[in-house]
Amino acid sequence: MTQDTAEVALQRDYYARTAANYDHLHVTDDDEHFLALAWLAGLIAHHGYRSVLDIGSGTGRGLRYLKEKLPQVTVVGIEPSAELRRIGHAAGLSAAELIDGDALHLALPDQSFDVVCEFGVLHHIREPRAAIAEMLRVSKAAVFISDDNHFACGSAANRITKRWLQGLGLWRAAYWARTGGKGYRVSEGDGLSYPYSVFDDLPYIRAQTASVQLASTRGDRPDLYATAPHVALFARKAAVRD
Repeated sequence: MTQDTAEVALQRDYYARTAANYDHLHVTDDDEHFLALAWLAGLIAHHGYRSVLDIGSGTGRGLRYLKEKLPQVTVVGIEPSAELRRIGHAAGLSAAELIDGDALHLALPDQSFDVVCEFGVLHHIREPRAAIAEMLRVSKAAVFISDDNHFACGSAANRITKRWLQGLGLWRAAYWARTGGKGYRVSEGDGLSYPYSVFDDLPYIRAQTASVQLASTRGDRPDLYATAPHVALFARKAAVRD
């Protein structure tokens, strides 16, 4: 299934309107994605990876972080919003480092980059598994995901109810009804978003890769599904020695 064009237009309009304040709205020095970036940088150095593709780079904060920490690594970002790309270019990223593109249809050959990553993008895509499939296709060695776990968001009662509905196979229908048949919500802080959980796609990723590691990037309990509203995932495509 492809992304609904009306929904894409809503999201693009949001980024166009908020581009000047994008980093103020979405980036802080101690947010969950910076913690995930630190983990990814360590993994890249540990495994000796030489190239990284970032899907949905925004203004390129992840690209700039990785360039600073790992100057020997080739880093490229895909960002469909021209307004956000312009800010990234003004901040020092070249036209070859931050490029236009669609996460659902990456115009790149198979196994083009050692690692393909994303930070907070999948919950903006109606069919995130299609984007993950593209990430896996383009990656040579691994994929890295830093995104929401909707089932650990909200009050304790709300989290329990969502997990109960999910266990019964009713969560999607319940959210559809709650949003008046839209299946998404729109907020000034995040634009258009869907109720995504990294755990939704965990079985699929495990079936496509040799090993998967998970870490909480917000939350401090051992049961990530129940308590971590943001999760980072590192999946290696082959169990090989580096």
